[in-house]
Amino acid sequence: MLEQPYFGRRLKQLRSERGLSQAALVGDGMSTGYLSRLESGARQPTARAVEHLASRLGIGVAAFEEADATESLAQALALATSADSDENFRALERALSAGSGQDPLLRWQALWLVSQWRRRHNEHARERTLLEELVTLGDQLGLPALRSRGFTQLARCMRASGEIVPAVEAATTAHQLARENELPVQDVASSLLALVSAETEAGRLSEARAHADELTALTVKRSDALRAEALWTAAAVRVRQGDLGAAQELLEEALDSFSSAENLTLWARLRVASARLHLQKTPPELDVSEQYIEQAEASLAFVSIAALEQEVTFLKAEIAFQRGQFEDSRALLDRVRGTDPRMTYRNRVRLEILDSRLLIIEGREPEGLQRMRALAEEAQAASNIDLAADIWRLLAETLTQSREGSSA
Repeated sequence: MLEQPYFGRRLKQLRSERGLSQAALVGDGMSTGYLSRLESGARQPTARAVEHLASRLGIGVAAFEEADATESLAQALALATSADSDENFRALERALSAGSGQDPLLRWQALWLVSQWRRRHNEHARERTLLEELVTLGDQLGLPALRSRGFTQLARCMRASGEIVPAVEAATTAHQLARENELPVQDVASSLLALVSAETEAGRLSEARAHADELTALTVKRSDALRAEALWTAAAVRVRQGDLGAAQELLEEALDSFSSAENLTLWARLRVASARLHLQKTPPELDVSEQYIEQAEASLAFVSIAALEQEVTFLKAEIAFQRGQFEDSRALLDRVRGTDPRMTYRNRVRLEILDSRLLIIEGREPEGLQRMRALAEEAQAASNIDLAADIWRLLAETLTQSREGSSA
């Protein structure tokens, strides 16, 4: 007998693959209401219903039968690894939903790939769910490399979502596993990248600096993407410590030694990081920042990543604000806000900060003031002490700027 809920899921899949509506599939031999209940798993199919639907779909009844769970997962995994497409990853995620009876190593690999796919689309909530199962499965398998990699990815996901303290804990576990089990340099460095970023966000700058130095020493003989990321991460720590000169030297080394031919996305992100660094100087070096943004923007024709496009537009909005071009800044900011911003927690906060500052400049001081206070309190509650301090500082600067403009 064909059992629910598998039959309903399989029926809906076959109908969708053929582009058929429920009405088109049932014809005159069945009601759409009955079909809907079959697809949802609420009704058990009769032999007559199965024969009618198989005939309408042009398939044999055997096509509805449940395949071996491991075999189905292996097929979906082969398709996803051989062709990088959203359709294949959606099919792989559907295969994962079968759950029981699957080979644990195949399932781990599938969870890894689907979580990375979700990350590329900045769907961090779904990525988090997948990674939590990945970590649990890695513990069950007992393979140190898989355990370390799982905790590393979970830490990155948590940091992107603003869960800083749990991110530090996950990254610390990943690093310990990598060191204690003498895993390859790639694993140790990846865990350090996650750990330094999380510690920096948490304001644990002395620990972050020590781990960043360990990371740069570990990758000193390399000239690949891993080395560039190590230098970038170490630069981020120097920025938080207020040593912008040292941060610039590290970023310039990464920029000079890393070719766009190797990884165009990373090449563009390094330029975005450099643009932001020059914006943070006192006074801001707007022309230099614009040059880096122009280089990053030129790469967007070849790299279609929504989060990167939004970050470039957002930085242009910040530059316009610094130049006093408030209408241009508002237009650029609204363009980002109108496209479901796909950013890390810190950049989402920066987005709201700029919006609040513009509200104050535009004469809506109480609203802008209230929002910036709420952002500072939220950052402080999430242990982002330096971010909270930045918000209070920017609030004071904006109020002064607004009132000086009004008196003039």
